[in-house]
Parts: sequence; C-alpha cells; structure tokens
Amino acid sequence: MFLDTYAWVEFFNGTEKGKRVKKILKEHACFTSAISLAELSEWIQKENLDRKFLDSVKKLSSVLPLENEILELAGVIKTQKRKTVKGISLIDAIIISAARHYNLKIVTGDKHFKGENVEML
Repeated sequence: MFLDTYAWVEFFNGTEKGKRVKKILKEHACFTSAISLAELSEWIQKENLDRKFLDSVKKLSSVLPLENEILELAGVIKTQKRKTVKGISLIDAIIISAARHYNLKIVTGDKHFKGENVEML
C-alpha cells in the first residue's frame, strides 16, 4: 500500500480516516513516496508540530526514491489528467507515477487520484 500525504495527515490527526490508515499499517507492507516527505515537512512546519512525525513515517513505511523514469512520466500524467481532473498538482502526478512504477495501490482521500488504483479513505 502506497500512503499519500493525505493518509499520513489523517493518521497523525487521529481522525476516523486515520484509524483506517493505522489498520492498513498493521495489516500491510506500506510505502511512502520521497516527495510526500516534503509535503509532510511543509504541513509540520505550518502547523508548528513536532518534526518527529517524519521519523514515524520512515519507521512505519519504506520511503521509495524518485527515479528519473517516475519524474519523467509524472509530467505526462499531469498533462493528461488536467483534461479531466481539475487542480491536479505535479506532486499528485509524481505520486501517481510512482505508484504505477512500483505497482502499488494509493491510500488517500484526495479526489485528484480518482481513476487510479486507489483505496479511498
């Protein structure tokens, strides 16, 4: 299972969706994109939270690197998705590309991932 930033934020906030993420973490091998560390770092900074949250991500999941192939495909994905998915970001496209590359299901609640191999929270 490939945990999107959305899933981690829900997990750390202890919401109902976060409880589902906790269960997924217990029952599956989980992975996180390196780009999600940047998004989580921004969230932690904005919310004035403990930076140890990033250590938890690295402890509870394997952080996957961003290969050139993933980054190159992300530009194609963003351009294609923009035709039908309003507001999709390049980071979303990178996560989609990485999930496809590693053949993983994305765990998220972000509507920008609709139509992908996703488990919506």
